[in-house]
Amino acid sequence: MIKRIVKMTFDPDKVDEFLTVFEESKALIRNFDGCHHLELLRDANAPNRFFTFSFWDSEIHLNTYRDSALFKSTWAKTKILFIEKPEAWSVEQHTCA
Repeated sequence: MIKRIVKMTFDPDKVDEFLTVFEESKALIRNFDGCHHLELLRDANAPNRFFTFSFWDSEIHLNTYRDSALFKSTWAKTKILFIEKPEAWSVEQHTCA
């Protein structure tokens, strides 16, 4: 399983628009094949900065989502609201002995 973290910083005047887009798409993303978890986090010190945190069965499942019409439609509505380039990381759980 991989965990995906995406950092997004929005124009402060566009935050409500982003929240509407997220609200409209979150159930569809959560039900996408291979997705086990999706949450939205807001930076405690920068109210226009958000993070999505999602769990995927594999990189293949994540990439299938990223190639989907759902992602393309959601991203098209979201990316026009940014004031900084988004950043994304795919991470795996590290277990210590």
